[in-house]
Amino acid sequence: MKKNILIAMLLMCGLAAQADDVMKKEKDGTYVVNTTTLAQDVEGYNGPTPVEIYIKKNKIVKVVLLKSQETPKYNARIKKQMLPAYEGQKVSKNKYAEVDGLTGATFTSDAVKENVKRGLEYYWKHK
Repeated sequence: MKKNILIAMLLMCGLAAQADDVMKKEKDGTYVVNTTTLAQDVEGYNGPTPVEIYIKKNKIVKVVLLKSQETPKYNARIKKQMLPAYEGQKVSKNKYAEVDGLTGATFTSDAVKENVKRGLEYYWKHK
């Protein structure tokens, strides 16, 4: 019985620690959602493509591509052409920001879009 309680407590602590790693609120009211653990199963061409989403007053301030194994050339295109399109978009409970992907970087851009979608869903459930 004690062993089961201990296991349950450890699992709850682990989930709480994971939740803290996903979203934080900065002093100025900006929420930062990190999809590293939230979307581990979402892969681009060469693996996971985590992002950080900065949200203030239910508007996307910016989306930052985090370290990944994607080709630097494609990451540069994503950063320059795709991520700025999210800036200023309103975030609502049932509608998530939509941005066109990039030709030639389909797997990577689809993975980034899915990371952003999951990050925004998490934001609405936990803000």
